Amino acid sequence: MNIALIGYGKMGKAIEEIAIERGHNITLRISTANKHEMTPDNLRMADVAIEFTNPEVAKDNVVACLDAGVSVVCGSTGWNEQVHVAKMKAAEMGKAFLQASNFSIGVNIFFEVNKMLASLMDDQPSYNITVEETHHTQKKDAPSGTAITIAEQILENMSRKKHWAKESTDNPEAFPIIAHRTENVPGTHNVKYSSEIDDIEIIHTAHNRKGFALGAVLAAEYINGKEGIFEMRDVLGIKKVEL
Repeated sequence: MNIALIGYGKMGKAIEEIAIERGHNITLRISTANKHEMTPDNLRMADVAIEFTNPEVAKDNVVACLDAGVSVVCGSTGWNEQVHVAKMKAAEMGKAFLQASNFSIGVNIFFEVNKMLASLMDDQPSYNITVEETHHTQKKDAPSGTAITIAEQILENMSRKKHWAKESTDNPEAFPIIAHRTENVPGTHNVKYSSEIDDIEIIHTAHNRKGFALGAVLAAEYINGKEGIFEMRDVLGIKKVEL
């Protein structure tokens, strides 16, 4: 498979390493230094583009790839309000699009546990909820896209909470997401239910970027040659757990 890397920082280079190990070819590497090379002709050399940049340019990058007739895997976070534009463009062009806040196999399993736990705790009002995340200091968005996904999953599965808030809240229908930035931390996410009697916690700790990079390459392999909108649950074959 031919892959275009849109975003060639630490994450892009980690994706490149794993893609080559898995027998794929990198046809284009785009960074801020050579953005002018992101032309339709250069993009069309790829079967799939993998986009990891920042929320300010993610939508335009993804749309440019789709306009060139190239399916896209996108790991940029912080642009949720514009993702629908990319989905519409993918449908218009008859291509595949997969956007995820986190490509790690472990995190996507964590997501399913999070949803189940939120459903189980819905009728337990004595437990307060806190979502906490820690990432490296270079991460531009706070809270992380993964933390927001976790919070949205809780809201979807818990009727007694209506909102999440950044850092702190006194609203009984809301819960906080607390973000920390520390050197050399790939990513840690914690969901904690606290009462006067006890605490229940689920935690995912990434040891390095390899899990994210592998997941992105697996996603590219999955959508190659397909048409439609996909999720990491599709890629990993995670079945919905019914309570």
